[in-house]
Amino acid sequence: MRNILVINPNSSRATTSMMVNIAADEAPAGVAVSGLTAQRAPLMIVNQQELDAAALEVEATWRSAQAEGWSGVIISAFGDPGVHLVRRTTDLPVVGICESSMLEAAEGGRRFGIATVTPDLADAINGKARELGLAELFTGIRLTSGDPRALTADPQALDAALAQAVRQCIEQDQAEAVIIGGGPLGQAALQLAPRFQVPVIAPISAAVRRLLRLMAPAPASAMAQG
Repeated sequence: MRNILVINPNSSRATTSMMVNIAADEAPAGVAVSGLTAQRAPLMIVNQQELDAAALEVEATWRSAQAEGWSGVIISAFGDPGVHLVRRTTDLPVVGICESSMLEAAEGGRRFGIATVTPDLADAINGKARELGLAELFTGIRLTSGDPRALTADPQALDAALAQAVRQCIEQDQAEAVIIGGGPLGQAALQLAPRFQVPVIAPISAAVRRLLRLMAPAPASAMAQG
């Protein structure tokens, strides 16, 4: 049995459960998924200051759990806080949901955009596209209006607002794929995907797919038992 750890840099345990469920649905037989929640963090990261602070919380969360026999780690906030810090402490594959979804969205040279709820994280998201060498394919960010935390507390309003942002990415920016940019938006991303003819990428699912490619294969004995 291989084990994936999902670290939620937000402090909401309910959000962690949602993230773990999405990751588990994407994982094949023989791969278990567990989650840990950052203790000293906002319920939802919405600005650069919170993102920076979350990096240290992610590292601390990882250090408390790294002896548990994991096969790979997912950092599940859109901004990938702490991903580089965790990589320095382990030889295991460690992926962030932002980098994973961008790399998947850009496959084959596709132009991609991002629909999200956090305007104060736009600079961090743009920086990630540059860091990955994808700036020329990135069509930009389309944002919902209003307070991000209030919007995510209303699933119907969130769904409608993100759908409009996805349409803007496609119709106005000519994006050929659209990422729903946020770990807490994971369930909304799955619900929106079937409504559009271009790929709408759920970042947690993308991170699982990438991590599975990076993880060591299961031992032959474990595969036989599974």
